[in-house]
Amino acid sequence: MDSIFEARDFIEEIVSRYETLIKAAVRFFLALLSLSVVNSRLGYMERLDSMTVVFAVSLLCALMPPGMIVFFSALFIILHCYALSLEAAIVVLAVFLLMFLLYFRFTPKDTMAVLLTPLSFVFGVPHIMPIIYGLKGSPLSGLSVGFGVAAYYTVDFIADADKIVESMKDATTVERFRTLLDGVIKNDEMTAYIIAFALTVVIVSIIRRLPIPHAWTIAIAAGVVTDIISLMMLSVRLDVDISVGGLLLGAIVATAIAFLFKLFTFSVDYAKTERVQFEDDGYYYYVKAVPKIRSHSSRIKRTRDKDEEYRSSVNAADSFSDR
Repeated sequence: MDSIFEARDFIEEIVSRYETLIKAAVRFFLALLSLSVVNSRLGYMERLDSMTVVFAVSLLCALMPPGMIVFFSALFIILHCYALSLEAAIVVLAVFLLMFLLYFRFTPKDTMAVLLTPLSFVFGVPHIMPIIYGLKGSPLSGLSVGFGVAAYYTVDFIADADKIVESMKDATTVERFRTLLDGVIKNDEMTAYIIAFALTVVIVSIIRRLPIPHAWTIAIAAGVVTDIISLMMLSVRLDVDISVGGLLLGAIVATAIAFLFKLFTFSVDYAKTERVQFEDDGYYYYVKAVPKIRSHSSRIKRTRDKDEEYRSSVNAADSFSDR
């Protein structure tokens, strides 16, 4: 077990040492992946469906805040929709503007949820998103995950909308708008996932904040159960065909990834919990301190660092007294 924590500590050290470079590389990779997925799913505008354009925009995103990846991904989607039809571009633009206004109003810090949630659907692991953002975010993070779900199903509808647009050539403008808007909004499967994921985020976020032992482990288990039960109930209620086997497999994968995430962000030793009580002029303080789990080599290094810090302070004091 100690070798696992040694590997974790080594990775954390590398990340902290090259943080700026690694963050830029991650932004570049996410932008490249996101824009490539948009082009492969839509592909209506040939000028955008080019690796040169995708690579150049990805390089630009690597030098900018993560929110720009979401912006350029949305821009690519709207431009592809415009190449399909003006009505499709206006409908998608209106939906995205509404989502982004609500997003910036309530959860502006969960930028990556809006980007990673659609990608998780593409790669078949969507159930991990409400668990992770329940652990690292707040109950309001359910909104960001929900927006990501809506973005995925919007692109999924537009990807097959060319036949619908072709069949509506003789329809009025109002009829075309109504058909496309209904296709984007009136999607029972999307509704089921938004409700289930939002509920899961809230449950996980509330439980992991409780001052009880193994709160994160309990939160992960409760989140997986909530996700499964709510999706199964909603699939019956909304008459949505959701594969039970795929749901259970996705829950298993989500659980494994969630515990890996916990290993890197919240590994503590409850057996060494200490409770401290002290006071000042105005308050009594009751503090429960739970130590983080460190590898053996890391503990030795921390001890050596403390010893060197102590010797340095003693030498400095001696040199000062000699003056």
